[in-house]
Amino acid sequence: HDAELGQLQRDNFRKSLKAGVKMAFGTDAGVCPYGTSGKQFAFMVKYGMTPMQAIQAATTNAADLLGHSKEVGSIKPGKYADVIAVSGDPLKDVSVLENVEFVMKNGTVYKQPKSDACVATSNSHASIANEN
Repeated sequence: HDAELGQLQRDNFRKSLKAGVKMAFGTDAGVCPYGTSGKQFAFMVKYGMTPMQAIQAATTNAADLLGHSKEVGSIKPGKYADVIAVSGDPLKDVSVLENVEFVMKNGTVYKQPKSDACVATSNSHASIANEN
């Protein structure tokens, strides 16, 4: 039964993507252990999204579908934004989003990388995500 359900979910994901349905990152299934939801990026790419589409599903699309795109979803003046940074290029390997190195929420840093190298790299990707 679980295998059939999983295949049905994958098939519906692909059909929705092909039909142009705007999708948001997340699950209502409650099956991901705490702290592992970043694995969904790789699944979204495996089943048809580009890395940028998966990132946008977690940012701009989610905000838009929830009706909050004027307040959140992108990094722009006047918007609330939580910021993460990873060690690597998520546009080349989306699985790097499973290992967050830096977290800032409401201007407070909650997790700091051992070096500042990954912060500079991720700033360029934040700009890319906001342009698309």
